[in-house]
Order: sequence, then structure tokens, then C-alpha cells
Amino acid sequence: MRLPRRTSPYLVDGALAALVLFAVSLQFLFPDEGDDPLSWQGFLLGAGTAVPLVWRRRAPILCASAISCATPAMALYHAPPPDVVYGGLVVLFTLAAYAEPAPRRLMLVGWVIGASATMSMKEHAAPFEYAFHLLSLLSAYGFGLLARTQRAYTAALEERARALEREREIDRDRAVTSERARIARDMHDVVGHAVSLMVVQAEAGPVVVRSNPARAEAAFDAIAGAGREAMQQLRLILGVLTDPGNGTGGLEAPVPGLARLPDLIRQVSATTGVAVTLHTTGHPRPIGAETETAAYRIVQEALTNTVKHAYAARADVQLDWGDTELAITVTDDGTGGAHAAGAGRGLVGIEERAAACGGSAHSGPGPHGGFRVSARLPATARQAAERAP
Repeated sequence: MRLPRRTSPYLVDGALAALVLFAVSLQFLFPDEGDDPLSWQGFLLGAGTAVPLVWRRRAPILCASAISCATPAMALYHAPPPDVVYGGLVVLFTLAAYAEPAPRRLMLVGWVIGASATMSMKEHAAPFEYAFHLLSLLSAYGFGLLARTQRAYTAALEERARALEREREIDRDRAVTSERARIARDMHDVVGHAVSLMVVQAEAGPVVVRSNPARAEAAFDAIAGAGREAMQQLRLILGVLTDPGNGTGGLEAPVPGLARLPDLIRQVSATTGVAVTLHTTGHPRPIGAETETAAYRIVQEALTNTVKHAYAARADVQLDWGDTELAITVTDDGTGGAHAAGAGRGLVGIEERAAACGGSAHSGPGPHGGFRVSARLPATARQAAERAP
């Protein structure tokens, strides 16, 4: 069935017309007893029922009209009248498959009436001959309707396949955009946090390098440690980018989670001079990797903003475990103000991270001064089940 679709329509329809002409000519070449012998007028009328089929798909109505005129003319000429209207069968099939409802139904009625009139001209025509001619015409028309339905069904399937392919492309583009945004947030958090710690220590280094060499050495060690930590995490992120098939399943494996929050708290307290405390209420439990990563990064970015903008002496990290969510609150006693704290992309990234895993985040001045970042992340039993191996 695919071969005729790939072949030139003129070639296919020309072969069909030649086949019909051959079938019509057999009646002249091998006439029954009492039939008229072959004549050139009869052959031309027979050709008139076959040759127009070359244009049956380009001009179905014109083709049907020509054959509808040639067929009764050949019957009236009686040289001999056709036993089977091959051209008419093909015409009715073509009209049912390609033409509009009104002309194809009108043509069907005309052919049925014409076939009945032609049979009445025959002497001693048996009833089964009437039935044969009429059923053959109706069958050709019915097969044309089936071909039309099949073609429409195939076109619908092809259109659906194209639509699904477009949707897959859109989903791929959306996934790529989302992944880029997620990676950008990770790199912003890693680099911003490390650079903030390094800047704080670098600014304090010249002050104590002569008066307190031990503290200056500790500051340089803190700078080196923050740099190494940042390089390690960046190397892991870039490794996932360059080798997406390494089995890590995205960035979940290399990105730290809630288990490393105490290390983060100690690092910030030791390297910046900001006294950071961590308090946990409720019952901690395993949660989805995406939510755990978001929780860690939210705390990290909130503390980075505290170090960079708030000029704070103290900061408090509160984790409240509820039945269905994890509430995170990071407050400080800084004097930098909301404008300074919101100057960069950090707070926007916190909101994006929370929203990406189905939660929410807000930031602004604290009720007793300073600045506060709060987030609520889903932490349901279903997530814990998904996280379990």
C-alpha cells in the first residue's frame, strides 16, 4: 500500500486506465455468439470509458462525467454493450473516496438508473443480472467510502503523531530550561557562599596579620577551605553537565542535603565571626532528595545573604518538622536592611527553589529587627517512600 503512495499518481492511474481498457477490449476480441464484431467506433467508445481514468484523482468530477457519457453511448451503439462497466466501478470508487457528498451521491443515483435502463434494453435479461450490476456498483461505492474513512483515519493518526512529537520537543525544551535554571541556582549558591566567606576572611586578614598571626593563619586556612569546597562542588556539577549518563540521576547525588547542615553552620560560624545556631523541632525523617537539596540550599543562601549584606552578629536557623511539611526559618540581628539583602539574585533563587519542589518562601524584615527568610517545603510520607531504595 505504501508503494502507490510513493509512485507518481499519473503513472498509477495510467496503469489502471490501461488495465480497464484491456478488460473492456476483451469483449470485442472474444465476442459471444450473436454479438457484433469489433469496430473502430466501438473501440473508441470503449476507450472513452477507460482513458479518462488517468485524471481520476486530479479531476474526479470531470473524469466521472466523461465516463458516464461514454458508457451509455457504447451500450446504445451495441458493439457489444458492456457486460461489466469496469470504468463505472472505478469512477464510483474514486468519487466515494475523493469527491464531496453531493456530487458523489448524485453520480451514484445516475449510475444505478443508467445500469437499470441498460439492462432493460437486453433481451431475456435474467433477474440475477440486474442484481449483479446493481450490487457491483453499490459495492464499488462502498469500498470507496471505506478507503475515504481509512485515509481520514491515517491522516488523523499522522497528525496525532506530529502533535505528540511537537509536545515531546516542547517538553524537552522545558526540561532543558528547568535544568539550566536549577544548575544556575546551584552554581550561584556554591560560588556566592564560598566567595562571601573568602571575602570576609580576606578583609580580616590584613588587620590581624601582624597583631595576631595565629588568627591570620586561620583566616587564610578558612579561605583555602572555602575555595576547595567550592571547587569540589563545582567540579561535581560540571561533571554531571558534561556526562549526563553517569548514573547520578541529575544533581541529586553530588549536592549536599540536610545531614550536612551542621557542617555548614560550623563553617559559617568559624570563618565569618557570625554566631550561627541550629534548632530542630518535631520529628526529622527522610524526605525527597529534591526537597532535601532545596532545604540545604535555602539555608546556605540565607546565611550567605546574612554574611554579605546584614552586618549581623548572630543568626538562627530553625527547622520545624510538621506532619506534611518542613518549615525553615533563618533570622539574623543584622542592620543591613531589606533593600541590601534583596539586592542580588539570592532571595529570588530561594523562592524559585521552594516553588520547584511544591513549596513557598518569603523574606523580609524580622518582627524584632534584623532580617528573616522563611520557607515551607512538602515533607510527606509519599516522598519518603519515593526516596527509599
